[in-house]
Amino acid sequence: MSASQPRQTTDAAPTLLVKIFGKDRPGITAGLFDTLAAYSLDVIDIEQVVTRGRIVLCALVTSPGGDGAEGALRATVHSWAESLKLQAEIISGTGDNRPRGSGRSHVTVLGHPLSAESTAAIAARITSTGGNIDRIFRLAKYPVTAVEFAVSGTETEPLRTALATEAAEIGVDVAVVSAGLHHRAQRLIVMDVDSTLIQDEVIELFAAHAGCEEQVAEVTARAMAGELDFEQSLHARVALLAGLDASVVDKVRTEVRLTPGARTLIRTLKRLGYQVGVVSGGFTQVTDALKDQLGLDFASANTLEIVDGRLTGRVVGEIVDRAGKARLLRRFAAEAGVPLSQTVAIGDGANDLDMLNAAGLGVAFNAKPVVRRAADTAVNVPFLDTVLYLLGITREEVEEVEGAEGPSV
Repeated sequence: MSASQPRQTTDAAPTLLVKIFGKDRPGITAGLFDTLAAYSLDVIDIEQVVTRGRIVLCALVTSPGGDGAEGALRATVHSWAESLKLQAEIISGTGDNRPRGSGRSHVTVLGHPLSAESTAAIAARITSTGGNIDRIFRLAKYPVTAVEFAVSGTETEPLRTALATEAAEIGVDVAVVSAGLHHRAQRLIVMDVDSTLIQDEVIELFAAHAGCEEQVAEVTARAMAGELDFEQSLHARVALLAGLDASVVDKVRTEVRLTPGARTLIRTLKRLGYQVGVVSGGFTQVTDALKDQLGLDFASANTLEIVDGRLTGRVVGEIVDRAGKARLLRRFAAEAGVPLSQTVAIGDGANDLDMLNAAGLGVAFNAKPVVRRAADTAVNVPFLDTVLYLLGITREEVEEVEGAEGPSV
């Protein structure tokens, strides 16, 4: 039979599951299939995992034809395995693996640390929804442990709802996205600025120079918690800055502190071909500088009015509020040529809710309770680059980018 005419494996066709266990070393996979090649077998499926230097290699192959052929194969494989101090198990059966159920999702779990108890709870909840765990893969071991479950047999939305409830109860972060070709397709990432991309609230930095930081901070907290209308609170806070010398803008820019992992997040996304933007209820006097500094593709924010070298206490132009952030997400997606379903929004406050809900994946980053409840997923560790793992990007890929670009600062 030629290579262009493979055997057709039916549900009734005899097959063998060959399993190899032991200490990993180079050449094991090649050695096994070189051994099997003598029997003119077809390979139906392969799975290999290496954990802490131990290999588990499974090969599902067609059963050899002819009297005594299977017995000879068994003896040959066991002899080869023993020569390498490996263990072999060969199980007879029929047909291929059972088809995976409809409804496939990628479930990413972040733990700091990830306990056995938490893992058991997540796995049990997946099972309770009718899902089956097909594969588990570690994405990262630091700054958090991140693992990805490939799940079939249940639809994404009910699975997301069930796991969000479980995650809140056990204190881990879980993201659920639909599997398919778009899982690693080019995407647009849009994030909030204050308390997301940066550690600060920019208006409070300005207020510190105006001597009204406490008043502004109190109003900001109420607005981010959803207790006050954002636009009204913005005008009230900005009015307190009237009379400040415009030179304070340069001072505030130097005071801004990026969130840990922010540079790594953006570098990695950009190197992998993603587009990245920011929308902010803060001010273009700061976001424009961040756009240049970080190489962002898009940036939009409110603009402080400056007349005769002083802040007037007013903003000019279109107000970037809760609804405005969602509009800008859609605008950026259209300009980037990315479907809205392929966008990811990241934010922490109530004025981010419309944007998070409009995006294909909404991520609440160290967010207020009202935002955590409404978002698709929440990240509650202080490292912004952990969002990469929700996209299926591994720590190894991150380190490749960091190695090429130099360490983040």
